[in-house]
Amino acid sequence: MTAQVTLKSGEKVRINDHVYCSPPWSIRDGTPYSVARIMEFLPPEGAGKGKGKGKEIYTRVRLAWYYRPSDVSDRPVADSRLLLAAIYSEICDINQLRSRCHVLHRDKITDLAGWKKRPDRFYFNRLFDPYIKKEFDVIQATDVRNLPDNIRQVLTSRYEYVVAEKDVVPDLTDTLRLCATCSEWCANPDTVGCDRCKNFFHMSCVQPPLLAKPSRGYGWTCAPCSKRHEEEVDKHDVRHPTPITKPKSNAPAPRGRGRPRKDRSLAEKEENVEIKYFKMWPFRYFGQYTVAEDTLDPDDLIFPRSATRVGPKYQANVPTTLDVPLLSRDAVRGLDPEQRGGDYTVEVLSAINTLTDEEIAKMEVWKVVLSRTQEKLHSVDWLTEALRRFSQAHLLNRGWSTVDMNVIPTRPEKWKKGETRHTDREWTADEVTAFEDGIFLYGAELRAVHDEIGTRSMAEVVRFYGHWKNSRLKEENAQIRAARLKAKDEGKDEVPSATAVVTDQFSDDEGSVMPGVSRHNNSCGACRTRESEIWWRAPKGLVTDILCDTCGTNWRKYADLNFRTVREDALPPSKKGSDKREGTPLNGPSTKRVKTSTSASVNATPPPNAPMAPQLRCLACQKNGPVGKVLRCNQCQFRVHAASCGVHVDKSAVESWMCDICQNEETLESSMHTECLLCPRRKSKKKAQFPNADSFLRASKPTEGQGWAHVLCAVFTPEISFSDVARLRLVEGISTIPKQRWASRCTLCGETSGAVIRCSDCVREYHSSCAWKNGHRFGFEIQPVRHPRRDGIITTFKGETGNMVPIVCCQEHENSRRELYEICETDETGETALQVYCRIYKQAPVTQAHALLRKARRLDQTLNIRTDNTMSVDVSAEPAFQCDICSTQYSPAFYPSEHYSGRWRCHKCHFEKQNGVGTGHSPDDSLSPLDDTMDG
Repeated sequence: MTAQVTLKSGEKVRINDHVYCSPPWSIRDGTPYSVARIMEFLPPEGAGKGKGKGKEIYTRVRLAWYYRPSDVSDRPVADSRLLLAAIYSEICDINQLRSRCHVLHRDKITDLAGWKKRPDRFYFNRLFDPYIKKEFDVIQATDVRNLPDNIRQVLTSRYEYVVAEKDVVPDLTDTLRLCATCSEWCANPDTVGCDRCKNFFHMSCVQPPLLAKPSRGYGWTCAPCSKRHEEEVDKHDVRHPTPITKPKSNAPAPRGRGRPRKDRSLAEKEENVEIKYFKMWPFRYFGQYTVAEDTLDPDDLIFPRSATRVGPKYQANVPTTLDVPLLSRDAVRGLDPEQRGGDYTVEVLSAINTLTDEEIAKMEVWKVVLSRTQEKLHSVDWLTEALRRFSQAHLLNRGWSTVDMNVIPTRPEKWKKGETRHTDREWTADEVTAFEDGIFLYGAELRAVHDEIGTRSMAEVVRFYGHWKNSRLKEENAQIRAARLKAKDEGKDEVPSATAVVTDQFSDDEGSVMPGVSRHNNSCGACRTRESEIWWRAPKGLVTDILCDTCGTNWRKYADLNFRTVREDALPPSKKGSDKREGTPLNGPSTKRVKTSTSASVNATPPPNAPMAPQLRCLACQKNGPVGKVLRCNQCQFRVHAASCGVHVDKSAVESWMCDICQNEETLESSMHTECLLCPRRKSKKKAQFPNADSFLRASKPTEGQGWAHVLCAVFTPEISFSDVARLRLVEGISTIPKQRWASRCTLCGETSGAVIRCSDCVREYHSSCAWKNGHRFGFEIQPVRHPRRDGIITTFKGETGNMVPIVCCQEHENSRRELYEICETDETGETALQVYCRIYKQAPVTQAHALLRKARRLDQTLNIRTDNTMSVDVSAEPAFQCDICSTQYSPAFYPSEHYSGRWRCHKCHFEKQNGVGTGHSPDDSLSPLDDTMDG
């Protein structure tokens, strides 16, 4: 009797039927149903086998998954009925089965258009392997003809389909190829074909034998054909026949008269077609890396394979015995520190294999004494360091009692200046919370989790992930054991049955159906209809939170939505601005299928990727990032990494954030003319337009004169500084840019206005904005420092120490050896390269003088009238100086009198006297006649 299960919908499914599978809505977070094939029904975990046929109870099911193209690639696919097969199985709870569907290979469908019009119908023609992340073609086993009869007969009797690379399929479907020399079958890896006579030969049957096939793009001819060609050339009788080809036509392909007849009996016959399965799989790999004779073995692996990585090119030759001479510290110090490759440079990590059984037994006793904490005795890091120290003591002929693990958890390493910790420092509660949030958002994508934490290195994140995962598995195993003991104590005796009924424990309607929705206040987030019998919860990223019955069904089954464009002014007020939800893109699901099983697959194939969090693409680096790290302007939709634009926003205000230009439209703190002062002024009669929101040049900051400058221009112009580098606000120093840079002609736009910069690898000069628009390379380089005191400020970024220099390179210098850090590239602390550079090199001296005085001093430098005997005013104290001429106590700077000590003149009076201009004050007000005469 064949086992079957009755679903909640009343449908009965059996083994090899295709079904929709999905956990509850709250767990899958809006992702569509997964399509799978039932391989077998399983009893509860830990339960024994049934007493006989018809008396088993099934609570689990093994499923062979299918992927949607959007699950494995970002390429948009218009066909929502297309699937990708996979040799991957997983055990799931039987309550996750939703309803039945039908999946067939493309070659077994007569009328594809009619097949796709019917509900719950899918098809596939390719296979995706999650191990090597590669797609393969799937063909029918009966189409394979280039095989010996015995191998072909076994292949077609066991499997329905064959999986192979796209380039191998023409060779498999060709007629049987026999060697023209030995008349034996020619396997594709050891075969060459003559380009003239079209015969095939074994590479060993050719005289002389061929060691390798011709390179791609080159042909090969056999000896008779080559000799015949040489004779034709010598006789000058070479006449290449003109190939007769039919003229190309743009007419459509011929088709039968009239429309194809809708034969329902044919469609039902296709649905119930018999498919051959061998060990529960209908296909196997038979491609480039398959040995044909291995397919005769029933235990041969059926998974896709890639090129082997065995040999000296990929593996290191490790000596079997440890023979490293020991040198004293004085001897090692006397050696040249720059010389490498000697025996003394080998660092011994373990020499346990050289110990005898008695020594190992004594070492185990001492190892237990080293720590009283059981966690340390089972810690991999602690055990590794303990074995290293025991090995070091043994090689130095010291006793086991000299080993101590209670010292500082660091150890010196060769060729490293600092010591290395053998155990990571304790993780704080905030770091653990950030790590778990990152795992929830990105799954096992530890690079994204590392960026979410920001305070740990990648190696520390990987190690902590291993410990964290083991602790979770420990908790799950403890819960399973407790449940088993509880079931035994209660003595439950379940009624066995061959037909299991799916309960409503995981009812999809419970969490995804929206009850009590009014048609007057809501509409479908896709088709905008207001009438529907059932309203479903919508995935994130739509205009509204609900979908009508049709759109909800299409989304869950086919991951497809029929969108209707909506005007911005037609949106309800609650959905404008900051309340707009982000997440799943409109053209399909962006999240991967959630792993729903706690049991491992029999085939040990890695599971699909975990669900992804909503992502935004930064316009500076063109990389995706989570919402919060990448901000989007609520008004102009400008997107940028917050750290690369000097933005600090609370999590609650992320959705309502506005860029500086949009915010200035409301506050009017700076000029409404937002053109960059460092860029050329465009002569146009049109009204000045705001910078394009689809470019990083939208990121602009106000200047000290209420103007605007691009963040890119301000950062990569050496004379520019910021009053507040944390927010990159108030650009200063534009007047200090030399005149030559303002008058030079840009090699990209040809304009002579605006301040230019020079390429770091050639003499070309151009504006920063023009270089960005033309795709030039921007970044920061850490240049080594020979004399730290003389070469300026030194910084460290991602372990590299030196002077941080902004670099702009032309497109022609793509092969430059410069190792640049991109603008948005972050270090271990989460700071971007732009932030680090601005914090160290772009901060204006705000503690030395206030803004007006700094501007006056820059003006003095420009006019070459600065004097060195100026006296800065302490703005934090009361005015302590008074001008002897105008009696004012307020001035950007006070200058001492040239003849009398203790007397001062303000900035205005000092330069009027110096230039011989009357001050408008009487000398008797503040100076004596002698002083007035001497000053005149």
